[in-house]
Amino acid sequence: MKPSTTHITICRRCNARICWALTTANGRRQPVDAEPTAAGNLAVMQGPDGVLYVRSVTAARPDIRPGEWQAMPHHATCKAPPPRRSARTPERTTVGVRPVPWQR
Repeated sequence: MKPSTTHITICRRCNARICWALTTANGRRQPVDAEPTAAGNLAVMQGPDGVLYVRSVTAARPDIRPGEWQAMPHHATCKAPPPRRSARTPERTTVGVRPVPWQR
């Protein structure tokens, strides 16, 4: 099954066709490639409310159910991904430390 044309948009960075779907784990939006692929690790389905929902294909639930299609997350296939953010916070320098203890 393929997504309907109403769900397909264009990536602003690489101009690829994508769909926005809500994750079933926490309800956050995730871009997904619009073309189904057997190499994908996501299962996408359209809910009864017309919204696309996405879940991970894991070892516990590897099957693709009727009404779902297998897709790749667009972050993995984007030709012009956004710059990566560092996981570490930079060391903070202390400026303007009070030279005397607080007075009560």
